[in-house]
Amino acid sequence: MTADRHGHLMSDTGAEALGPYEQALDDLLFFRPRVAESTQSVLAAAPRSVMGQTLAAYLGVLGTEEKDAVAARDSFARFRSGLDTAGLTPRERMHLAAATAWLDGDVHGAGRILGDLTIAYPRDVLALFAGHQHDFLTGDAARLRDRVGGALDAWDEDDPHQGPLLGMYAFGLEESGHYERAEEVGLAALARHPGDVWGIHSVVHTYEMRGRFTDGIRFLDARTDDWSQGSLLTVHNWWHYALYTLEAGDTARVLEIYDSALHHDGSAAVAMQLLDAAALLWRLYLAQDEQSARWARLADAWENRDDGPHYAFNDAHAVMAYVGSGRVAQAQRLVHDRERWVAAEPRGSNRAMTAEIGLPVCRALIAYGQHDYGRATDLLLPVRHRLHQFGGSHAQRDAIQRTLVEAALRAGRTELARTLLSERIQLRPICPYNWSAKARLEEQLGDPVGAAAARERAAAQRRSG
Repeated sequence: MTADRHGHLMSDTGAEALGPYEQALDDLLFFRPRVAESTQSVLAAAPRSVMGQTLAAYLGVLGTEEKDAVAARDSFARFRSGLDTAGLTPRERMHLAAATAWLDGDVHGAGRILGDLTIAYPRDVLALFAGHQHDFLTGDAARLRDRVGGALDAWDEDDPHQGPLLGMYAFGLEESGHYERAEEVGLAALARHPGDVWGIHSVVHTYEMRGRFTDGIRFLDARTDDWSQGSLLTVHNWWHYALYTLEAGDTARVLEIYDSALHHDGSAAVAMQLLDAAALLWRLYLAQDEQSARWARLADAWENRDDGPHYAFNDAHAVMAYVGSGRVAQAQRLVHDRERWVAAEPRGSNRAMTAEIGLPVCRALIAYGQHDYGRATDLLLPVRHRLHQFGGSHAQRDAIQRTLVEAALRAGRTELARTLLSERIQLRPICPYNWSAKARLEEQLGDPVGAAAARERAAAQRRSG
């Protein structure tokens, strides 16, 4: 039995596997595409390594790819079938339990085990990373913040992995509304590792949530070489760049980014990237910018995947693509498939996420595409404060929140639209979209002076950033 660099004992992991294991953890923390290859190097050197097998299992679920999760579940089951757990360390048994729960569909159960693991072993970087991503995928902002925050006191400042932990903590702070503190911590992470793409991503979110889109563009432009290519977050960070550009009113540049970075002939047809493409095009769709050719290509990519019920958040974005491309029948087929699955499936985290949030959202998106704005409003209104329960970030879920605003406006629900826009403006006073929507509301209410003032406010914000 050997020990990793933090002193954790590792069963069936000889000295020849330690180097590859540490490399795989480093690749994981910095979102390098070679992490899968590094993990296989661990297993090639030590096929019965519990921590190597567990790392491979986590990789199978973190990308929200159904086929990867199925393959990982089968592989992990084969590994566990002949495993004598009596000789394993308590930490390894906890990792086995967490990975098994996640692969079996009990995502929230896995998160709880990972939480217990971090309390007992706060310097277990794999438990922290997997737990942090779990909290993001389940939309749990408090745990996203506190899981890492509760462990940081056990880390030395000169530990090379403390930097990426700070980047993770910054994202948890941001999603919990501590924007200034999140920016401070994120920049501290980048001072240690300028190429920490998750740390960059965390700071980018703080600018997004405060309407500082010009600052966000400057920040990303100054660090282009650190984030714009070669990482598993490249497309997502380009999505953030496009959101800033959209707020600035430069639709032509938004489409340039979409075509060059988000979705093109060479794009990987992975859910996380298709999700970003759909979320960007949907914002244009809400602004009555149809983009039919781009929607058609994106809908083809979603349809070719033929996903089963695996992650409700992905389903909603597939439906966006089907609705945006005019394939309402395909969107309805997806909804009917998930309805049948929910009726037959007795348990599992995604069942609850689908039944309680995913299906109402998908039905609302279809209603919106059919111009049944009243129904879209009625479907979204009861879940608008619970959208986090099916995952994603505030910035990602804002596409759905904007759908509710637009549906209320188009349904003539002026009192509701006023309330929704007041909420948004009080929370984020610098946001050209909010003021443009308010201008349309004032026009509906017959107040041309108020509409003109709101339009000027939006224009001024676009000019100044």
